[in-house]
Amino acid sequence: METREWKTIKEYQDILFDFYNGIAKITINRPRYRNAFTPTTTSEISDALYYCRECRDINVVVLTGAGDKAFCSGGDMHVKGHGGYIGTDGVPRLNVLDVQKQIRSLPKPVIAMVNGYAIGGGHVLHVVCDLTIASDNAIFGQTGPKVGSFDAGFGSSYLARIVGQKKAREIWFLCRQYSAQEALEMGLVNTVVPFERLEDETVAWAEKMMEHSPLALRMIKAGLNAELDGQAGIQELAGDATMLYYMTEEAQEGGKAFYNPQIEMFARFKMKSSFHKTKRII
Repeated sequence: METREWKTIKEYQDILFDFYNGIAKITINRPRYRNAFTPTTTSEISDALYYCRECRDINVVVLTGAGDKAFCSGGDMHVKGHGGYIGTDGVPRLNVLDVQKQIRSLPKPVIAMVNGYAIGGGHVLHVVCDLTIASDNAIFGQTGPKVGSFDAGFGSSYLARIVGQKKAREIWFLCRQYSAQEALEMGLVNTVVPFERLEDETVAWAEKMMEHSPLALRMIKAGLNAELDGQAGIQELAGDATMLYYMTEEAQEGGKAFYNPQIEMFARFKMKSSFHKTKRII
């Protein structure tokens, strides 16, 4: 495995957030609990994803788990209560759903680097990522119906688009666990590599994508999502199309045609006069 100097972007309690050569890596850092998430964990992932969206230096995002046992084993049952997972403020939440939507709408590729168990809500997290690279010790599966839980959103509907309706129902109804090789055969992951080569392979895929047009990648991601995500997906694609339109000469001419220097000067004069008048009254 090649040694890389990952630099910390921001300190968090439950996750690590690092940067290397255009790649942001978000690591769920709860190995003691097989990287199960709490409301704090998902809130921090959400914050990191927002940073990734806004930062121009970040081109690809990698999501993974700490250690060699688990990518993510889903929601932490120790904090599960009535109405969701209970945060430090005592409020039950399912804010992992917000994280799923962020991964889908992030205008940059997101790679799940699966280094062990991807189970339950952790399985859904890898499913909603654009690509999945798995180590040969990775295990995939659902536990929801066994522990009084389920994901009737992306965790089932998008899963069915990937592996087919029959297989998706098998995964959810039987709650079996599948090896990395079985996951590859059903199209659930993109490739499987030895654990010691997992990061090398993931970085290689990220660097290959960074050789390509980031705008083209953004548009194709939005296009692939639009057919599945209804009006929300169409809105995302339309927003990207609007951004492209604003780059055209036609759009620039439209803005110039609307602009009237005399009107703007008069408006500024009125604002300035009002300000001074108000100031005198005060």
